[in-house]
Parts: sequence; structure tokens; C-alpha cells
Amino acid sequence: MRHLLLSRLLRRSSPPSQPHHHLQLIRALSSSSPLPSSDADLRKYAGYALLVLGCGAATYYSFPFPSDALHKKAVPFKYAPLPDDLHTVSNWSGTHEVHTRVLLQPDSIPALEDALATVHRERRRLRPVGSGLSPNGLGLSRAGMVNLALMDKVLDVDVKKKTVTVQAGIRVSQLVDALREHGLTLQNFASVREQQVGGIIQVGAHGTGALLPPIDEQVISMKLVTPAKGTLELSSEKDPDLFYLARCGLGGLGVVAEVTLQCVERHQLVEHTFVSNAHEIKKNHKKWLSENKHIKYLWIPYTDTVVVVQCNPPSKWKTPKLTSKSGKDEALQHVRDLYRESLKKYRNEAESKDSAIDELSFPELRDQLLALDPLDKDHVIRINKAEAEYWKKSEGYRMGWSDEILGFECGGQQWVNETCFPTGTLAKPSMKDLDYMEELLQLIEKEDVPAPAPIEQRWTARSRSPMSPASSSGEDDIFSWVGIIMYLPTSDPRQRKDITEEFFNYRSLTQTSLWDNYSAYEHWAKIEVPKDKDELAELQVRLRKRFPVDAYNKARMELDPNKVLSSVKLDKMFPGTQTVQHAK
Repeated sequence: MRHLLLSRLLRRSSPPSQPHHHLQLIRALSSSSPLPSSDADLRKYAGYALLVLGCGAATYYSFPFPSDALHKKAVPFKYAPLPDDLHTVSNWSGTHEVHTRVLLQPDSIPALEDALATVHRERRRLRPVGSGLSPNGLGLSRAGMVNLALMDKVLDVDVKKKTVTVQAGIRVSQLVDALREHGLTLQNFASVREQQVGGIIQVGAHGTGALLPPIDEQVISMKLVTPAKGTLELSSEKDPDLFYLARCGLGGLGVVAEVTLQCVERHQLVEHTFVSNAHEIKKNHKKWLSENKHIKYLWIPYTDTVVVVQCNPPSKWKTPKLTSKSGKDEALQHVRDLYRESLKKYRNEAESKDSAIDELSFPELRDQLLALDPLDKDHVIRINKAEAEYWKKSEGYRMGWSDEILGFECGGQQWVNETCFPTGTLAKPSMKDLDYMEELLQLIEKEDVPAPAPIEQRWTARSRSPMSPASSSGEDDIFSWVGIIMYLPTSDPRQRKDITEEFFNYRSLTQTSLWDNYSAYEHWAKIEVPKDKDELAELQVRLRKRFPVDAYNKARMELDPNKVLSSVKLDKMFPGTQTVQHAK
């Protein structure tokens, strides 16, 4: 079996045990019954008894019990191997996984056009999937997928205009490396670098900085390969309405094959990390938003600690001391001590003496700590307090290239939900972003949610892409993005199931208490489509309030009338008047 992208070993659970119906039979045999009333009845029951004994003897001598059977070990049942042509594709956290026999990797636009024309003609599905990193598995489809990993070339770099044209399968990390020799880089970055460019723009991914828009705004032009109309070249001059709609098109309008991006000069940033609190944040928030090119807050539940991370170009007049308040070992010692104490409590003292603990990074230590008791609120609070102490000892400055500085260690496998909502303008912030966080933290404590840290809060400028959660017609509008999280630090299926249930309860609390009040909408790569029909209907109504669903569906029907690029998730969010009859 081929495991492609971020695949996982196929996980099977044992089939549920069948209900036993022995009780009634046992009762029937053990119950007293009247004696036979005649010799005929006696002969009948004697005949039944002889028949049973005869069948038992025949079975024994036909299938003899081996003489050494008592000394043999039981052999667990083994599943038959999966077919060689079945691909297992999973997202990074292993929260979404599909098995498919159709996973195409074209190496050119003509090959991609041919693949889409074929599935269009045969009315089959072929969902575009990028690197498979989306927390909600947005690009996954059992019916079939197309991946552009073989279309990963830099086609043109215009140093004067600071633009780059690439095939959409190139990963962000590859692109940044290729731009380096030309003295260019991307304007902003999301937390990780392994996304394909086509995928990162289609889901409306973003970095942070109130003056910097989501990444889809960096797209100047693109080639969109569609099932019904072939390859379309789109830009603000060529079919602008479709261009802006398709920039954040969720892979439902066509497969993005080539992209021209606006770049900036390669530059360094000074990152200043320090610990603050809610009171100080309120006093300085407006100033910090306008003064810092990049800024984010890391809120730590059940504490008054807020980690502030500011990134700006180096000053020509003043160079800060590029160091942290404490060394790495000193910053981590408190967390290591907590882990050793917790090991004594939950496991045994021998494990607590393992020297390998000193080699673990902070995210690894947090994962190991959470794995001991991930849903015990008091245990999670102790971990959060240890994290707050870690950040206090890690305060300081560092300087590096922007693509190195703007990354963020997200931790291990996790469930995550991120919402985006308007928060005024840069000149007049509404302060709703801080109100949202205050209510969220109060909600967590009121409901005893075992919420780990951090809750990451970032900002962007608006996007002109109408399907972006940050879309707006106001040029000066700014948006806040808030992400809640629960880690999956274990491979134990039962524990992962319990964490999953608790996370969705956590998410539901935020939805019912906050989203409508703040006009908050989920990141497309993190929206989980509900199974309940009433909840699904509510989601569809909410999406219609915020996004041009009719225009999006109209474009889908024109470019992909058989919905071969769609998926169950997309069809549920944007139900149309026609559905495709896809092949079994």
C-alpha cells in the first residue's frame, strides 16, 4: 500500500462484539419441567440426547484437537492486506483520513487538462488536494484526488517588478529558497512552510500584521484549469470578478495551476518577545497595532499571562541586545521539573529519572505532560502555569530573515478552530478583539474547559477576495483571527476520542456564546461540517449571511457543472440545485 503526502498507518478497530443470546437457552435448560407423560415422550427425548452426543463425537473425530494445543500461543486475527492500488491520505494531525484508488499527479498543464476533461466526461470526481495540511481535511476525497507535487517549478522572476510566477504545486519553503538568490521574499507567512502555493491561497491562509492582508491578496494573476472551460487566465484586468472570486475558491472553481505573486525585498526582522497581562494589553493595544509590522498575542488560559510577540525591521539607530532573559536550560527547568513530578504521580519514579527528558524541547515537553492526563482541568492548569513561567524566562530579542522569524512552532498533533472577525480600522480600532478574548477566557473558566495554551490571536488587513473570511470593501478595515486548540498527544484511540469530544464541546461553547455577537466566521481550512441536519442548516444560513454563496455556486455550475472538483464537505456547505452522480 502506498502512503502519500502526510499519510498514516491504516487504523482499524476490532469489530464490535456480537450480542450474545445464550441467556434464554440456559434458562430453558435449567428450568424445571414436568416429567414425560408417556413412553413415547421418553423415547423422543432420549433420541434427542443421542443425536447431540453423536454430533459431538463426529465433530471431535473429524476435526481432532492437536495434542500440543495447550502449549501453543494464541495467534491474533490478522486482516488481509489492502490492495496495492489503494492510497491512504491523511492530514497532518491524523484527524481526517481517506482511502482512494485515484490519486493523480500530473506534471504539466496539458496533463492536468486531460485529467479534468476525462473525469468531466465520465462524471467522476477529482478533488484538488495540496499538501494535505488543512486541519479539517478540506482537500481530501475518497472518490479521487489530484495533487500538483510534480508541478513545482519557478517559471519566472521579475526582480524589477518584484514578482514571481510559479507552478502552484511548489511548496512555500521551496519558493522562499528560490527567491533568496534574487533578493526577494514573500510579504507574509502562515505558521508553517510546507503548504503548496495553490493550497495556501485557496483557503485564505494568513500571517499577522494589521497592515498586511491574507496571502490571497499577494496573487496578481493565475491560470485556473477547469473541467468545462479548460484553462482560464485570470487577473484584475482579465475577468476581474471571477479572478477575485477564484483567488480564495476552496478548490471548487478549478485547479490553480500557475500563480504570479507580488513579492517584497528580502529583509530582516527583530523579534521582541515579552510577557504582559490583560490590563497592560488594553492600555497599549491601539499603539501596538499601528506601530508593529507584525504582532500577535498568545493568551494562556487560567492565568493572567499574555505573551506578546512583535516583529519589526531593524532600527538604523538602535540595536537591541539580541539575547533572551535566561538560557534555554533555565527557561525549561520549571517545565522539566513538573514533568518529572507528574511522572511519579501517573507512572513510576524510574521514568522520572530518564535523562532523555533534558533533551526535549518545550512543545515536546508540553505534549508529554498533556499525554499523562489531557482532560484533567487541574493538570492542564499546572501545565499552563509552567508555560507562563517558561515564556517569562524566554523574554528577549532575536534577529533573522523574515521567513525564519515569522514561523511558529505549533506543537504536536491537534484539533484547532480559528475564527476571523472585524475589529474596526487601524486608525479607530473597535477593541472588540480584546472584548472577544475577555469573554472567551471567562467562558473557559466558567465551563471548566481543560483548555491548553496558547490561544493565538493575530491580525490582518482586509482582502478583496469575496470568499475570504477577511473580505471587506473598506480599505482600512482590519480583522482579528483567534485560534483555540486541543492537542492530541497520544496514539491511544480511546484517549484521542475523548479529547475529540471535549474539543468539540469547547468549540460549541465558543460558537453559541461568541460567534454571532462578533460576526466571527471560521477559517476555511479549520471549519468542521456538522453531521446533525439542524446544525448543518444553521451553518448554511450563516455562510449565506457572510459570503456570496449564490455567485460562488453560479461560477461552480459554469466552470464545473458536474461538480467533479467538489467533495461531500463542499457540497454540504454550498448545496446547489444539481448534484453529480459519481461513479462507484
